[in-house]
Amino acid sequence: MSKLFQPISLGNLTLANRIIIAPMCQYSSDNGKATSWHHAHLGQLSFSGAGLLILEATTVEAVGGISPQDLGLWDDETEAAMKELVTSIRDNSDIPLGLQLGHAGRKASCHVPWKGGKQLTREEGGWQTIAPSAIPFADTDAAPEAISLERIAELKAAYVESAKRADRLGFDLLELHGAHGYLLHQFLSPLSNQRTDNYGGSLENRMRLLLEVYQEIRQAFSADKPIGVRISATDWVEGGWDLEQSVVLAKELEKLGCSYIHVSSGGLSPQQKISIGPNYQVPFAERIKQEVSTPVIAVGLITEPDQAEAIVGTGQADMVALARGILYNPRWPWHAAAKLGAKVSAPKQYWRSEPHNVKGIFLAE
Repeated sequence: MSKLFQPISLGNLTLANRIIIAPMCQYSSDNGKATSWHHAHLGQLSFSGAGLLILEATTVEAVGGISPQDLGLWDDETEAAMKELVTSIRDNSDIPLGLQLGHAGRKASCHVPWKGGKQLTREEGGWQTIAPSAIPFADTDAAPEAISLERIAELKAAYVESAKRADRLGFDLLELHGAHGYLLHQFLSPLSNQRTDNYGGSLENRMRLLLEVYQEIRQAFSADKPIGVRISATDWVEGGWDLEQSVVLAKELEKLGCSYIHVSSGGLSPQQKISIGPNYQVPFAERIKQEVSTPVIAVGLITEPDQAEAIVGTGQADMVALARGILYNPRWPWHAAAKLGAKVSAPKQYWRSEPHNVKGIFLAE
């Protein structure tokens, strides 16, 4: 029996299988508000049969977007647009929905990727970014403003407010974005955090903000709903955030009752040197899984059903997350079920699409 297609519980939320659709920025919002693009994009992914669909990184304040087109959940207008989106998905699919909350910090105020992704100038509509320390991401970027203690308090309040809005909207799960060089990751890494107060210096201090934000949104979000954390296990830069520090963070999150740890890597520094290949990040997830009882999600060029089955089946991780691969093939879970002899959920309107040689893969309602 395929382990990939066995259920798994994250607290009180049971997923039908171990296939997770990872958050994927679309850079297609209107001042933070979800648009028709999100309805189309997420609508098709909701038919995939995956165990969980996590919406893209959603910024908790207007200045927290990677680009001006990032999705947001910081006021009544963005909440109303998100409500329309959630309702649209729920009208046609019962896939569990998660929302990733984040803030880009010094990596905010940028062009969308298909326009180069460089930092916007003020003349182009850019804005002053914030970070733990006044150290830019790239040498060509304007320096961010080192965030004050008062501003940290405002930031935590913004996360709490967004978590409350997500709860009202009926999201089944939250994911806190502490990876890919964005603000919470910037606090973790000694390359970007050179503070001398209680939020900088020692590992304990550098972890402080992420752990405080986790605790505060945990109090704000329904207790019966899971909250996980996405981390970059390493900066891939000497002297930066690394796997050993990630293990310590994972243990601290476990103490707080974290529902899962989503293990990625990189994104903090242009100096990163990454050897990319199939499963290249899976060893990070495997090591963290060995150290904690918290469920672990593995990512990173996982493209084939047998590959995903091996990761879960051998215990390297509890779940696998797909991003680019499921954009390329939105029916990946269907095809994986056919390959692995499993069953998967699909809309009844599509049941007749089963090829003759794999009849019976779709679960009847």
